[in-house]
Amino acid sequence: MSLYGMMRTGSSGMNAQASRLSTVADNIANSGTTGYKAASTEFSSLLLPSVSGNYNSGAVQTDIRYGISNQGALQYTSSTTDLAINGGGFFVVEDTSGVPYMTRAGSFVPNGSGELVNAGGYKLLGYPYTTDDPTPVVNGYAGLEPIKISSDGLIATGSTFGEFIANLDASADIVDPADLPSDTSGVDTDYTHKTSIKAFDTLGNEVLFDVYFSKTGDNTWEMAIFNAAGRDATSGSFPYAVDSLVVPQIPLEFDPTTGKLTAASEPDATVVLPGADAGGLVPNMLEMTLDFTSLTQLSYDFTIRAEVNGNAPSEVEKIQVSGDGVVYAQYENGDLLPMYRLAMATVQSPDQLNVISGNVYSQSNESGIVILGFPGANGMGSIVSGALENSTVDIAEELTRMIESQRTYTANSKVFQTGSDLMEVLVNLKR
Repeated sequence: MSLYGMMRTGSSGMNAQASRLSTVADNIANSGTTGYKAASTEFSSLLLPSVSGNYNSGAVQTDIRYGISNQGALQYTSSTTDLAINGGGFFVVEDTSGVPYMTRAGSFVPNGSGELVNAGGYKLLGYPYTTDDPTPVVNGYAGLEPIKISSDGLIATGSTFGEFIANLDASADIVDPADLPSDTSGVDTDYTHKTSIKAFDTLGNEVLFDVYFSKTGDNTWEMAIFNAAGRDATSGSFPYAVDSLVVPQIPLEFDPTTGKLTAASEPDATVVLPGADAGGLVPNMLEMTLDFTSLTQLSYDFTIRAEVNGNAPSEVEKIQVSGDGVVYAQYENGDLLPMYRLAMATVQSPDQLNVISGNVYSQSNESGIVILGFPGANGMGSIVSGALENSTVDIAEELTRMIESQRTYTANSKVFQTGSDLMEVLVNLKR
């Protein structure tokens, strides 16, 4: 072996240990960085051809790897915009230039425009939530936009749909058909059950409707709906003002065995309350569909629960994120409105992604193509709101590596120094 080769090998060993110490330094510095994945230095030998009796020393090669697929422990916080992923996948974010990246760093806070930005300055992306569930673009970032929930100004949403889940008492007395609440006069009016529902017009005003159920025979009922604004102030019921009858009598027929609406009644169980364009009975009111298909007739007290969409004017108080990635705006009145659905990305080999400053990743030739989906579907992890993923760095392990690298570096320096001394002896032989 040549003395020069021995010195070159010792220098290669020192460079390799310097790289390992660099990864240790980075890991320790980022031990508190949210979503950081610890780096490690892997070594491989580089051998040179040798002949009998003459060994040529080689070198050592280094490969820096990141355990991107390793999940850190979850640390819970008091902020609903702190997000963590329990399982596989990455948040999709973009920089100020609009270039998309992947990350596990979910410490998001609203910026001045209401966009959710993490500690690295990257904006969280998602699909806008419409009346239908968003559909992801599997192999691209098209359709994604920054999630923006701003509290600038008031928001009011008119009611368009409501649902009754109720039971009508099967043991109730039959009402004389001549006394059914079929007009607004209230003369000799009789009914079995009464309830009211609250809706909202396009300006956010509350609109009350009085709903009457009247048993007309065995397993048969009739239903009528009035605008509560026209009710008598003294009785709180009849007589109503002219044109207060919104929905005339609708027949309901129940199966005597199951107590559920029969097939003949189900089409009539969905009614539309007319809006301003359909008679002007309720100013600024959208046409609202009321679904009564969940009505039952059992020998039990009258019970009812109603769900109506829409909300009164209010500001966005905070946001909530469900496990499947739906981002809700919670208003001051407690209403929740779905605004976005988070997109999640994954690749075939996450550990081969390109690591970029800001704790984000981009696709590489070795990682495979990016596949998009939703949290909790197709192998993606679920979203945990009010939590952050800790760094995967183990300080004790890093300190151990530091000591090992220090001693190995010193040993390689001794090899280099010995080769240098022998080289000096060889040069001095001529003297």
